[in-house]
Amino acid sequence: MAAEVLAGAGSAVQVTVYDAMPSVGRKFLLAGKGGLNLTHSESFEPFVSRYGQARTRLEAMLADFGAQQLRDWAQGLGISTFVGSSGRVFPTDMKAAPLLRAWLHRLRGAGVRFCMRHRWLGWSESGALVFQTPGGQVSLEADAVVLALGGGSWARLGSDGAWVPLLAARGVDVAPLVPSNCGFDVKGWTPHFAAKFAGQPFKSVALHFTDSLGQAFSRKGEFVATATGVEGSLIYAASALMRQEVARNGRATVMLDLRPDLTLEQVLNEVRHPRGSRSLSSHLKSRLKLDGIKAAILHELLTKEAINDPAQLAAAIKSLPIEVLSARPLDEAISSAGGVRFDSLGAQLQLKAEKPRQMPVFCAGEMLDWEAPTGGYLLTACFASGRAAGAGVLSHFKLP
Repeated sequence: MAAEVLAGAGSAVQVTVYDAMPSVGRKFLLAGKGGLNLTHSESFEPFVSRYGQARTRLEAMLADFGAQQLRDWAQGLGISTFVGSSGRVFPTDMKAAPLLRAWLHRLRGAGVRFCMRHRWLGWSESGALVFQTPGGQVSLEADAVVLALGGGSWARLGSDGAWVPLLAARGVDVAPLVPSNCGFDVKGWTPHFAAKFAGQPFKSVALHFTDSLGQAFSRKGEFVATATGVEGSLIYAASALMRQEVARNGRATVMLDLRPDLTLEQVLNEVRHPRGSRSLSSHLKSRLKLDGIKAAILHELLTKEAINDPAQLAAAIKSLPIEVLSARPLDEAISSAGGVRFDSLGAQLQLKAEKPRQMPVFCAGEMLDWEAPTGGYLLTACFASGRAAGAGVLSHFKLP
């Protein structure tokens, strides 16, 4: 996106994109593997609220290039989009590859050059950019550089965080890269539960979580049990609060509502309903539609005494505590939090705290210190910040 903005200045600017990977956009293509979720259709106020503490620094960029502008941009590449039932926006064919091909064709037509297998190693003593290439190390001069090096998740696709020490050595304040939109390990499933239910979803449930600072999360949705814990969309949505709570206190306890459509009183009435000769399992399945993994987790986490006490059982169905101990490793996460702190950047995303050199440096994308849930918010902010960095370069050189 930075290259596109810069190439729009015409012959006054020569743009080259250097990429460590053999081909362009590998993480972008992976994002589209299950259907490319480009952005979200909700109105601007709730949209920008998804970025939490980074909202104040991202809001102007998103106002300039938000959800509708992104859809219009895709349409300009011949890619129609539609709004799904959840409000998420997808290309009509759901695929990332046609959009990427059309985009690269347009960029090359505008004069943008692509140099693959060029892994950036930092700066030379003279301030030139140093790259490792198949033919050895090369040094390249430029009037300006935009770094869009990604976060720390999915290292095999290029986002390995290797840039962190390079910028830190220049005096840039970088927040540690940590998992975001990630799974968590729980206090411990029994071998029986892990073997039988790992990979199975909890559907039509709700998750409630209030951390030690009083910040609250509450949402309906679904998630999946893993061999060691939990993951999936509902967990990802709460992952920032959960991760921060684990960092503060070594654990976080989330409350699972297995029947969010019923009140506690209604659940208790169903539990107390006479069951005759039926087993408790049959009774819960018949009266509350609790079977499979939903019934299993009650037996997994409750004592026999609690299972057989209607009041305790009903309370657990509505608010079952699950204790999580740690986030899964960074490289497993969908995205990462942390990165170049906004205090190290000027208004147009130019680094301001590094050692002086002739070459101004701008930063964009997931390498900046922000995070957002899945749902199109991640891609939208990457697009918007890329455009902002490109515009920052043009402004620096007073180009239209």
